[in-house]
Amino acid sequence: MGQDEHVDLPVMPPVEPMLAKAAATLPDEPGMWSYEPKWDGFRALVFRDGDDVVVQSRNGKELGRYFPELLDALRSETAPRCVIDGEVVVPREVDGRVRLDWDSLSQRIHPAESRIRLLAEQTPAHFIGFDALAVGTTSLMNEPFSRRRVALSESICGGLPLRERRCHSTGTSDDPVLGAHWLTTFEGAGLDGVIAKRLDGHYLPGKRDMVKMKHKRDADCVAIGYRVHKSGQGVGSILLGLYREGGDLQMVGGAASFTAKDRLALLSELEPLRKDDDLVYDGEPSRWNSAADKRWVPIRPERVAEVAYDQMEGARFRHTVRFVRWRPDRDPQSCTFAQLDVPLSYDLYDVLESR
Repeated sequence: MGQDEHVDLPVMPPVEPMLAKAAATLPDEPGMWSYEPKWDGFRALVFRDGDDVVVQSRNGKELGRYFPELLDALRSETAPRCVIDGEVVVPREVDGRVRLDWDSLSQRIHPAESRIRLLAEQTPAHFIGFDALAVGTTSLMNEPFSRRRVALSESICGGLPLRERRCHSTGTSDDPVLGAHWLTTFEGAGLDGVIAKRLDGHYLPGKRDMVKMKHKRDADCVAIGYRVHKSGQGVGSILLGLYREGGDLQMVGGAASFTAKDRLALLSELEPLRKDDDLVYDGEPSRWNSAADKRWVPIRPERVAEVAYDQMEGARFRHTVRFVRWRPDRDPQSCTFAQLDVPLSYDLYDVLESR
């Protein structure tokens, strides 16, 4: 892992991060749970031993080379010897408010060092800690989360004014009502849910011992095209669009994860709607898989699909959405951005100040 051979800590890398299982509602047993915002970034475990810092990704890879400015911040704003679980995020000002920007964050994973240095200046990353695995010479893995939560706040230095820091400890609460309230109010700052942790729980690497509740919504979108499945058989994904006020149809994402039977059925439904038998668009290359075939077939905007989604990132769905059903009762022209649930405008620093 690069520089981990220089680190000498009571908890050594690599460590599998503790995970969360999805739930429709937050647990609300009094005195049993701690609640915190679910940060939308790259999961990262920070191992600091003096000037030696390792930033480990969820799958055990070294992230530090992509965030040199964050390594400097961790050296100056965390305890000299500590292991902290958290999230690497990139905040940006949007419409006068600071919110998390997933696109800017994902662009930081780049092979060219010159590009990394440029982006480190243009879109500097922050680290938000939400658990402490070790402090000094002591492992906290078998301590209750209530104890680790105190250690976390002591491990991230708060000497600088909030807006000048690059390292933060997440806000938490033992109040389930407040936790549920955060689910809606904090989305406008770019967060995508709420996490619940057992106050008496130990840190269990790789185990889904936390609970997460994310946003669940639906929308009616126009089917504007499709990609052929990588097997060459049937539809791999349906590309979706929504109409803007001026009448322009904008792509907003795609629905995927169909069974083999459904892929073939969808092809028989959508192929007759092709705008031209020979017309195929190249599409944008994948940031994560350069070998992925992003070509797609445009179709006439005549079919409406109801889809389930969790969050928007600008004018696009944040994740691949789930196809629910066709809506033959809907006029494609009625599928506009106006139907989408608009999150409350919230500033990221309001979230970080919450306790």
